[in-house]
Amino acid sequence: MNTSLRQLFTAVIVLFAVLGLSTTRLMTIQANSLNADPRNVRALYHEYGAPRGSILASDGTVLAKSEKTDDAFSYQRSYSNGAVYAPVTGYFSVTTRADRGIEASRNTLLTGENSSLWLSKFKSLFTGEENKGANIETSISPKLQKLAYQLLGDQQGAVVAMEPKTGRILAMVSTPSYDPNALASHKTSDVSSAYQKLIADKNNPMLNRTTNELYPPGSTFKIVVAAAALESGDYDTNTSVAAGSSYTLPGTVTQLTNTSSAAAGSNGKISLEDAFAYSSNTAFAQLGVKLGQEKVAAQAKKMGFGSSITVDGTSSSGLVSKATASKFPDNASPDKLALASIGQGDTLETPMLNAMIASAVANGGKMMQPTLVDRVRGSDLSVVSESSPSTFSQAFSEDTANKLNTMMQAVITKEDPQLQLDGVKVAAKTGTAQIGNNSTNDSWITGFAPADDPKIAVAVVVHNVNAFGSEAAGPIMQQIMQEALKQ
Repeated sequence: MNTSLRQLFTAVIVLFAVLGLSTTRLMTIQANSLNADPRNVRALYHEYGAPRGSILASDGTVLAKSEKTDDAFSYQRSYSNGAVYAPVTGYFSVTTRADRGIEASRNTLLTGENSSLWLSKFKSLFTGEENKGANIETSISPKLQKLAYQLLGDQQGAVVAMEPKTGRILAMVSTPSYDPNALASHKTSDVSSAYQKLIADKNNPMLNRTTNELYPPGSTFKIVVAAAALESGDYDTNTSVAAGSSYTLPGTVTQLTNTSSAAAGSNGKISLEDAFAYSSNTAFAQLGVKLGQEKVAAQAKKMGFGSSITVDGTSSSGLVSKATASKFPDNASPDKLALASIGQGDTLETPMLNAMIASAVANGGKMMQPTLVDRVRGSDLSVVSESSPSTFSQAFSEDTANKLNTMMQAVITKEDPQLQLDGVKVAAKTGTAQIGNNSTNDSWITGFAPADDPKIAVAVVVHNVNAFGSEAAGPIMQQIMQEALKQ
């Protein structure tokens, strides 16, 4: 072989190698990102060319479905009571696809492309039928979801209701909300306009406040401090702790006070149960400082602070849905520790975690992993997967849980009897966190019922109101519990 032919042969081999490497890179390494790229028109038509699976409530109510159309996209996504269920479903759009909710966390199952659906895909090759997506059956109760949405009304806030023993999420409501149908249109100009309007809205209606907004938890955080005290072995429900009508934050001239005279105790002392029931700021600020940063922070960590909590999905099913990590300060100075111990200062929490904490008290100290999906069914109605309860953490001992239960019942019997239910024992903790210039509050409540056989745990936050937690959030929790215990 002469030199020219040898050089030509080498050049051809190199070109084939380059072609092989680039093709391999496109088909393997970049395949997922290219398929997900909204500019990939072929992938877009492929996704819309087959019926996407439905999303269902726990009673079979259809929350999202695909319907046949006569346009180029073949199928149209539609949402029933879209704004009510938006935090659960998310949306599926021709411009941004699915980036939140179950539409995102279970995307590959809804499209029918997940590896677990290989048998259905195999059958469709031989039958010539469309490769249909799987149906997602959620744990959401339509009665509770609609009621919570109605009760929040035009207020900005969030409600989470769950089963304490299983972690199943029964309601997940965030207001203000948005209608996913506006983003499901096949007219890209309309979708883009609707999306831009939503993201420009100062009230941020697309934000899921149950999982992705952090609020100062106010006195609901006293559950954590009380747990740390009880777990230390140095305190019981009747242990006398320092209180008083005011407390000067260490190293400052700032005076911390209470909202009622009962919270001050007698002669500067109060029992731990009464401090909890009457929500004594002076008692819990001093208790947090006495316990110390290490003990309070360690207890907060056991109860989920600092952890980004998975709510739904896996990396193989889509974009994992996670709750933002709640925050308790590291290495806080004594004055900041005092504030953090009453749920102010640098302490921030999601409504999801607050519901999980109430659930842990109700469940003997065992905090359950939250779940949003009960099962996945193939288009032939066969069960592809089914969720089962799993433990997130052992937050505290059963003995501590029982004592916290008693103390949370005392909140209702001693301080907020208007939140009782007929014939049912209720356990709860209210919270009122001052925000901004201290003229408005984030009003909280978290609790469970029946206290002696818990069936439901609820956390409610109402943002930026001129009311205490017992006034703004309390009645919402009460009515949700009442409705849940009818079922």
